[in-house]
Amino acid sequence: MTQPNILFITTDQHHYNILGAVNRKVRTPNLDRLAAQGVRFERAYCVNPTCSPSRASMITGTYPSVHGCWAIGVKLPEDQPTVGGLLQQQGYETVLVGKAHFQPLRSEPGSESIECQPLLRDLDFWRNFHGPWYGFNHVETARMHANESHAGQHYALWLEEKGLSNWRDYFEPWPPRPNSKYAGPYYMRDALTWDLPEQFHPTHWVGERTIANMERCVNASKPFFAWASFFDPHPPYVLPEPWASMYDPAEMDPGAYTPGEFDGMPPQYARTREQAPDFSDYAEPGGQGLHGFHSHLHNDAELRRSLACYYGMVSLVDTEVGRLLDSLERLGIAENTLVVFTTDHGHFLGQHGLIAKGAFHYEDLLRIPMIARYPGHIPAGAVSQELQSQIDLVPTFLAAAGIETPGFMQGSNQLPVWAGRQPGREWAMVENRHNPTRVHLRTLVTARYKLTVYRGHDYGELFDLQTDPRELHNRWDDPAYERVKTALLLRFAQAEIEREPTRMPRITGA
Repeated sequence: MTQPNILFITTDQHHYNILGAVNRKVRTPNLDRLAAQGVRFERAYCVNPTCSPSRASMITGTYPSVHGCWAIGVKLPEDQPTVGGLLQQQGYETVLVGKAHFQPLRSEPGSESIECQPLLRDLDFWRNFHGPWYGFNHVETARMHANESHAGQHYALWLEEKGLSNWRDYFEPWPPRPNSKYAGPYYMRDALTWDLPEQFHPTHWVGERTIANMERCVNASKPFFAWASFFDPHPPYVLPEPWASMYDPAEMDPGAYTPGEFDGMPPQYARTREQAPDFSDYAEPGGQGLHGFHSHLHNDAELRRSLACYYGMVSLVDTEVGRLLDSLERLGIAENTLVVFTTDHGHFLGQHGLIAKGAFHYEDLLRIPMIARYPGHIPAGAVSQELQSQIDLVPTFLAAAGIETPGFMQGSNQLPVWAGRQPGREWAMVENRHNPTRVHLRTLVTARYKLTVYRGHDYGELFDLQTDPRELHNRWDDPAYERVKTALLLRFAQAEIEREPTRMPRITGA
């Protein structure tokens, strides 16, 4: 069998229902085309609702608790085996274009990082660095979202090659301004029109450079694993025209808080409804800030502007997805290429009154869009309700290339599930260890229920997704769900045992 190419397309912080195939308000004709040619999964879940841990799992096939990048700001150890390294051993060219986020924004002895300032803007370094890095033998990467101060690296080199020598003028300066327009680390109170000329947008860079690398591989007659890693629709909510005005805020329908829905929920939820909440009891000596542990109060106009810009970001990414798919056809390799589209984790756009990721394990944050196309192997136009997890991506990529899953990995090959030949997972597990002793939780998702356990606490969460799909009623302390809770806690313990890796087989009695 001819080794298939693998094109892995990801967005960043993409809510599961922001696809034209399920939401007529957003226009994504190319992602809809991909779904029509393959299978779209309605029950796919991340392994961690923050960027670095989930991205590390998508290349290692192990959970954050095993690969070591357990939170944002923690480095993925460079000795971790990855899908790229295994594929290279079988003759693959492995390419990453776009966001990596495997390393922290600060470099310290023992936790050295090249994704840090001021190195991010040292273009001489990036001009001479293209890997190898985490199993990719060719890397073109950048770190920022939209107009953040982290802009630089290979993206800045591309901007200069395109003639935009003053690219720094379009991004927050480094160090950032003391009176920035940001309301928090990533979230702005208003959707702004970005004055960056549209042709220089990082979304176009990811598409253009991924296509160039696919062409290079085809010309060299080498199979490839190419990761097109887009930065959007992660906030800040800024876009150049015409995308900034593509959607009318008046026509948006953001999520909302339902009065009383945080009654009986863990304490961090209710505090997000305060103007200036005190989360000091969650802090640790020397600990870093916790994502989402701040006020989430936004008015309706702010939410509508944010959502309109978010939709525009997704539609802009969709144009480059179209270029990628068209390039596969033009190069004559579409029939022999596995294409997978997904994201690192979900997002809140007003649902439950929330606007940022954190220790809020609702479907909006944990559930992710996912589409797979593989002509001759996956049926076209299928919609699957089978549970899917990011932990299975690497084993599935390896299986497509004819490589057995190594014992140290914790996922399983899903190609038979994607083909509709066998049922999927019985459960998905989501980790969140954002602060080891104060914010450490895990969620078990089954076909009907969702159970969340908090380290060191007797409170938790239990939702019946069949009778309460909006997750408004926590059944953790509901006597009517006592037997369900007991059964789920046992299933949780069994899942923890089942996901233990077996790096080496037992070969003798002693």
